[in-house]
Amino acid sequence: MRDHIKINRRSIRTDLDFVPYFPFPPLLAEEKMSKLLVVFGATGQQGGSVVETVLNDPQLSSEYRIRTLTRDPSKPAAQKLAQKGVEVLQADLDDVASLERLFRGANAVFAVTETVHDEQTKARDYARGKALVDAASAAGVEFYIYSTLPAITKISNNRFKHGEHFDVKAEVEDYIRSLPIRSAFVSPGSFMQNFLGMMVPVPVGDGTFAVSSVVTPETRLPMLDAAADMGKFVAPMLLDPAKYQGRVVHAATKLYSMNEIVKVMSDKSGKVVKYNQLPVNVFKSFMPPLVADRVVDMMLYIQDFGCWGPETEKILAASVAEAHGEPTTLEEFFDKHGVHLQSGP
Repeated sequence: MRDHIKINRRSIRTDLDFVPYFPFPPLLAEEKMSKLLVVFGATGQQGGSVVETVLNDPQLSSEYRIRTLTRDPSKPAAQKLAQKGVEVLQADLDDVASLERLFRGANAVFAVTETVHDEQTKARDYARGKALVDAASAAGVEFYIYSTLPAITKISNNRFKHGEHFDVKAEVEDYIRSLPIRSAFVSPGSFMQNFLGMMVPVPVGDGTFAVSSVVTPETRLPMLDAAADMGKFVAPMLLDPAKYQGRVVHAATKLYSMNEIVKVMSDKSGKVVKYNQLPVNVFKSFMPPLVADRVVDMMLYIQDFGCWGPETEKILAASVAEAHGEPTTLEEFFDKHGVHLQSGP
């Protein structure tokens, strides 16, 4: 659900966040006039959207300066951040001392942790999520925003037991709520970027294309242009932390059924794109077993319970109404990026 799944020899990794680094520069005297916001994943989609929103908004940019972390100072993405005035530091998520330095002097944090799909997904994500907020709390951070997800196993009453990548985010959220630090949460919907990568329409053989999954054609996904719009949902929190304390903001533009998604693709590409509901065993055969179990449970959970439960449509409408700007529609997304169609076999 959240983003592209990349396969390498060691793990399956979602394309969320984190790339590399700079030494710790001294704070300039004039910097102390504004609040310091630490943003994780600034070179990824979620964190990158938060950075761009803050930098390009007159009120937010006058109120906050930004610090982030990366590993490789030679990477173009890291250099671009520094050129925009972002303070880019070296820090290791598994090193407490470097986290202490990262949070030194910080007023607010936007935290998102990378999901790596392997046998250690839950243990690693929980440990990192806990370490981040513990270090932030110890450093005296005033406001902590965490990118969370719904607890699939709990909401489904143990019907779907392979949603570790969702469940662990909810468990970290629960831990954060147990601390005295002021906190708020943002829960992203399905990334539109998925339809440029792992869910790109494939040729059927008769000149038409298909998007395939295990859910019914009527199943509705809350669609989010993560790179453009995550910041629009985080911005109100940064502008009024007291108002959003303890709240979960649900980030998406609207609900689109699978049939509606492929219709938009057809309209924007000029090609016939259909939705193809596959049997579970067939769908699983296209992915590594561990990832297949998680993706299937995630999709069937959304089909049967709604992404954020039975009140998904209502709570999404409330979040959209408070967003700092109009979220991107799926139609607008494909106008900007085009519809990517897989070439022949």
